Amino acid sequence: MTQEQCTHRNNVQSSEKPQVYKVGIYGWRKRCLYFFVLLLMILILINLALTIWILKVMNFTIDGMGNLRITEKGLKLEGDSEFLQPLYAKEIQSKPGRPLFLQSSRNVSVNIVNSNNQLLTQLVTGSNGFKARGKMFEVKSTTGKLLFSADEQEVVVGAERLRVMGAEGAVFSKSVETPHVRAEPFKELRLESPTRSLLMEAPKGIQILAEAGDIQAICRNELRLESKDGEISLDARRIRLMRLPEGKASTSSSSSGTRQTVYEVCVCPNGRLFLSQAGPGSTCQISNNVCL
Repeated sequence: MTQEQCTHRNNVQSSEKPQVYKVGIYGWRKRCLYFFVLLLMILILINLALTIWILKVMNFTIDGMGNLRITEKGLKLEGDSEFLQPLYAKEIQSKPGRPLFLQSSRNVSVNIVNSNNQLLTQLVTGSNGFKARGKMFEVKSTTGKLLFSADEQEVVVGAERLRVMGAEGAVFSKSVETPHVRAEPFKELRLESPTRSLLMEAPKGIQILAEAGDIQAICRNELRLESKDGEISLDARRIRLMRLPEGKASTSSSSSGTRQTVYEVCVCPNGRLFLSQAGPGSTCQISNNVCL
């Protein structure tokens, strides 16, 4: 290449403007980016303010939130708490010296299940009443003495005194076994069967005692006192047998002109009692028309 050609090329290159390459976002894209960044910062500040407000209102601390505290022994709730879902806990107890209230708009149920999720014991308190389901039910005193127990075989009352406050007393559809029946002081004791018979049995004996009152046995048909191997003792200063029938003596044996005022008590072969006019000898044989 000649010298003239090189000089001409250099002049052409020098006459051209230098080319500049711009790096970045410019124009409307830059303005949109700044707007989105500003909007994001505003949202972050609002979210941070709401988070701080929620933490303040809910009383979040290191130990828990609100009335809920996390302790070494478990969870501690102060005040009223509402559970919208089932609660599973090993132990629920109140603060020392404070009562424990369980409240529900429908019922409160306590269920005990086994490993196979089969119901063993159930306690339900609702608007219809109180229901308990289980193999055995016991009530004990603070000293551990049994006061009441019930199972499928028997019901045991362990208290020293059983009081029935109803006006009609106690009603038993089956037999009653007890070693002692006693009324309260200055109260009368009544054993009554309005539509059926009343039967009292004992393998050794029955003792009816009234130390400060009377004993009355009233029935509609017949009253039977029976002793198979022993005797029946009526121990009193005066024994009165009211409205006994009077046997009629024959005309030959009756005394005429005098009014009979002395009688003797006679017993028929069937056990019926009657009165007979007393005489020098027994007049029961001649006045046995009542036994017929």
